[in-house]
Amino acid sequence: MNYDRIYQYRFRSVDRSTKIATWKILAEWLAGKLGRPSIVLDPAAGACEFINAVPAKERWAVDMGEQVSALAAPGVRALVGRNTDVDLPESYFDGVFVSNVLEHLDNQEAVAAFLEHMHRLLKPGGRIVVMGPNFRACPREYFDFADHTVILTERAVAEHLYAAGFELDEVHPRFLPVSFGGGLPVTDFLVKSYLRLPFAWRFLGKQFLLVAHKPSVSSAPAPRIT
Repeated sequence: MNYDRIYQYRFRSVDRSTKIATWKILAEWLAGKLGRPSIVLDPAAGACEFINAVPAKERWAVDMGEQVSALAAPGVRALVGRNTDVDLPESYFDGVFVSNVLEHLDNQEAVAAFLEHMHRLLKPGGRIVVMGPNFRACPREYFDFADHTVILTERAVAEHLYAAGFELDEVHPRFLPVSFGGGLPVTDFLVKSYLRLPFAWRFLGKQFLLVAHKPSVSSAPAPRIT
């Protein structure tokens, strides 16, 4: 699958400067959810809007598309390849941001394996934020995207995170719209206001938001039967 061309087509009508400005606000807010980490990993960084903007001493970006190398900001370590295959240090990251990734995987077993891998990469006490389209909130639009394969809701992702060894801190069934063409406020004031008003998420939000942490005393997941 040619991810670069898919994303060029998907975001052809989205103003990139507006998207970058919006992600600058989101990244600062999400850094708070991640506990203000020093070392951050975005394992599916796409056009690098989050990882370029997140305030952290060390930033890593991984993506299947070649664009990650071209669009990563100076100082961001960019790796092209599958996030479970590229060379990443274990028990190293303070924060991992997973946005619109899980629904692209092959099946539920692949979701479980991916989250177990993220658990290994995080330091004890490190946090993970997971965002993605909630099938319960957007069943009609869910498969409008060529790379969406797995059906997920916030309840399923919560189970996956717990099974992978994480402890859940926050579970929000609705957070952001399903895409940047789906009604997301685009001025700085409105974006900041939206983030401060969770009741508004219930009306516009179609993506879930989950926050979890890796326990300081590891509670490793039980071996999976295959």
